[in-house]
Amino acid sequence: MIIKDQNDVTQAVLAEISRAPNPRFREIMSAAVQHLHDFARDAQLTEAEFHQMCQYIACLGQLTTPSHNEVVLACGSLGLSSLVCLLNNGSNGQTETTANLMGPFWRLNSPATENGGSIVRSPTPGDPIFVEAWVKDKSGKPVRGAKVDVWHTSADGFYENQDPEQAEMNLRGQFTTDENGYIAFRSVKPAGYPVPVSGPVGELLKAQGRHNMRPAHIHFMVFKEGYKTQFSQVYSSDDPNIETDAQFGVTQALLGEYVKHNGNAPSADITGTWYSLQCEFVIEPGEARLPKPPITEKTNAPRPGRVVLDRVPD
Repeated sequence: MIIKDQNDVTQAVLAEISRAPNPRFREIMSAAVQHLHDFARDAQLTEAEFHQMCQYIACLGQLTTPSHNEVVLACGSLGLSSLVCLLNNGSNGQTETTANLMGPFWRLNSPATENGGSIVRSPTPGDPIFVEAWVKDKSGKPVRGAKVDVWHTSADGFYENQDPEQAEMNLRGQFTTDENGYIAFRSVKPAGYPVPVSGPVGELLKAQGRHNMRPAHIHFMVFKEGYKTQFSQVYSSDDPNIETDAQFGVTQALLGEYVKHNGNAPSADITGTWYSLQCEFVIEPGEARLPKPPITEKTNAPRPGRVVLDRVPD
């Protein structure tokens, strides 16, 4: 098609996309082009703004490394990750779900750990926490033999892949549910943390007047043949940033009560404060599929700097 004016551009692109043999590809790309072109029209995008946007997108890819994924971080900061998750779980967005964000720090092949074992693999300061979790199907029956990956930050707010001071796979482990759909483990209570702001995600948050804090949470990934693989995060309900998560991940179904205790600890080596957490996950029938891990190895660089942005008052 020879383009006469701006109105012809969209129709010309859509006409070419209609030639694609894969129907789902045609559907997705047609919708993407239509919305993208409408966005440019609605925003009256200038040429300078367009080039700035292209530079932003390019930078997302350039800053994505084996130990850091800026693209996933950006999708979370815009709420896209959370939206896609909620649209695809809980009976396709119709009911509450314990599914949640995968996050940018899941690693494949966490060490297999016995039920009740510890995932603290190197000296790690922090209050001990004892976690119990149950995996059930939609009818409430326990799911036996599910593989459950667990990972979280240290009390300093660093995942092991970010922190050369932590051992490989520290605060990570894989458990197998018993006949009651049950797993248990010991760790240290995680801390909330700021997402990195040295790249384009930081520029985005600053421009919106937002802070970059994530509330404290523990990640879970449940894998079982015959069920859709589920990622979850259980958030600490008393975290000061629980209402303003920089990644829009906190849902009502995943507010966890991290109960504080003093004395009568389940282990003799604990004399002071410790915590307990109980949580339940409901998995849905579907395809058991592991996605490509967003990171593949541990960094050799020093700990990243912790920069905390202020949130502009309402």
